[in-house]
Amino acid sequence: MGVKIEIFRMMLYLSFPVTMFWISNQAEYFEEYVVKRKRKELEDFKERMRVRKEKRLLKNISAESEN
Repeated sequence: MGVKIEIFRMMLYLSFPVTMFWISNQAEYFEEYVVKRKRKELEDFKERMRVRKEKRLLKNISAESEN
């Protein structure tokens, strides 16, 4: 009985990391979850930088017009 439990535990310990490695290296998974998410984050970042630049330009223009 003890040997069967140890074999089961050994198979579980070995199969879990191998399964996670296999799942994470699937091309479809990578494309769907990682690349699309990064594209969305990049678009959001670009939008934030554009808004920040516009605010900075408006601040500079208003400061120049007061002088």
